[in-house]
Amino acid sequence: MKLLIKNGHVIDPANGIDKVTDIYAENGEIIEVDVDPDLDGIEMQIIDAEGKIVAPGLVDMHVHLREPGQEYKEDIESGTKAAVVGGITSVACMPNTDPVADNESVISYILTRAKEAGYANVYPIGAISKGLKGKELAEIGSMRFAGAVAVSDDGHPVEDSGLMQRALIYADMFDIPVISHCEELSLAGEGTMNDGAVATELGLKGIPRSAEEVMVARDILVAEAEGKRVHIAHVSTRGSVELVRQAKKRGVKVTCETCPHYFSLTEEAVRGYNTNAKMNPPLRTDDDVQAIKDGLKDGTIDCIVTDHAPHHIDEKNLEYALAKNGIIGLETSLGLGIKNLVNTGVLTLNELIEKMAVNPSRILGINKGTLGEGKAADIIIFDPKKEWTVEAAKMQSKSKNTPFDGETLYGKPEYVIVGGRVLVNQGELM
Repeated sequence: MKLLIKNGHVIDPANGIDKVTDIYAENGEIIEVDVDPDLDGIEMQIIDAEGKIVAPGLVDMHVHLREPGQEYKEDIESGTKAAVVGGITSVACMPNTDPVADNESVISYILTRAKEAGYANVYPIGAISKGLKGKELAEIGSMRFAGAVAVSDDGHPVEDSGLMQRALIYADMFDIPVISHCEELSLAGEGTMNDGAVATELGLKGIPRSAEEVMVARDILVAEAEGKRVHIAHVSTRGSVELVRQAKKRGVKVTCETCPHYFSLTEEAVRGYNTNAKMNPPLRTDDDVQAIKDGLKDGTIDCIVTDHAPHHIDEKNLEYALAKNGIIGLETSLGLGIKNLVNTGVLTLNELIEKMAVNPSRILGINKGTLGEGKAADIIIFDPKKEWTVEAAKMQSKSKNTPFDGETLYGKPEYVIVGGRVLVNQGELM
């Protein structure tokens, strides 16, 4: 349980470290950074990281692990294997399971299963409402004490503004964030992709940007009126970015996230009725993609998450309108961030790690995303210039629903360490 990482370029935004140095870990904790410890006679594992980046393990605060109840799509073991292969050492999983994670029993079950699996750290997110039905608040306090780190009805908007108001108040009492799925169902209607020219050409019903933006505006206003914090999930439009930007300027306690597909793809990916490009919110336009990048660059968008949403092939191999929404993303998020943000000058590598490790940890209130001394030895090592090709068939996830199959990305993690244990060694899952 002793590990020395030598000669790596350590990037730790939480502690302002950005230089070549060594890291020594023992019994799952980081003992020393940037100091030569006295290691004479100590038997240990040594990793030479010369020419590579050493960073805190990534933290994905928006993941669907599907267990309990939908293990044919994904389970906690397969999902956390996919996470560590992608350099994600901690995941927060959404409550739209079967049964719904709206009580302490399901929260405890998820934590037990994650411990048994032994891969990434798992942090359950409890439901805002009982059964995700949007009618009655779930037992936020008991879920918090059982281990929930946030509450959300993700996949379902909280249509009742009064219920959202009460959720913000109760969650604040227990110091956990409310993560809002912003969708006005009466505007989204039966839409299946972004409302615009491509939808018209394909003969598909469109979802207007306003379906997202109306609810973003509502939740910002409710949070502002109550002086409570709210986190906006999977932002996809220019209007949503601007609403958050202006709210932050007014001092509203609002944070938000986006996903790699919203800065990597547009509605054009739907052509050919590609169901692996079907998601909610839908892929938007070049203008929206640029707005997402601008929001990441200026700090309006705090986090990059995957919204990892595995589906069985039979749920995607259908006519477009009938296929399930969502794509997998745990194994491609770092590579897409390097390719489409770092390599294009939108973010520095330091800023990318901040949005994929530091900020999610801060928002969830978990002690991750840092290489500080005394912290858990959750560490990734990668070469950001090294190319690799996405091969969906070889992914660790049970499901293969990715629009990035065959794409060349950068920076596949070569070593991934969780709690001092090397789980990925030279690119291979141990």
